Amino acid sequence: MKITKNYNEKDLLMAVEGRIDTITSQELDKEINSEIGNFESLTLDFADLEYISSAGLRVLIATQKKLKASDIPLVIKNINDAVREIFRMSGFDKILKIE
Repeated sequence: MKITKNYNEKDLLMAVEGRIDTITSQELDKEINSEIGNFESLTLDFADLEYISSAGLRVLIATQKKLKASDIPLVIKNINDAVREIFRMSGFDKILKIE
């Protein structure tokens, strides 16, 4: 998994490439948490994401809860059909904001 971070003033865009699984989900969690307090909105760009496991989904839900407490929006964009199906089957498409 590769993570690229770009700021546009106080908005953070994190592009995630590869796979989010049991091992790499910990890295994603660490990268997001290291930036909390530095942004007013977080967008995760999954254009190059091939797969996300339940561990990755847990990171997204935990992140959403943390950010929601501070009224910071989380948006997920550019997901492919395979990842979209994982979100749909898990019901996360109704919980998370996906564009």
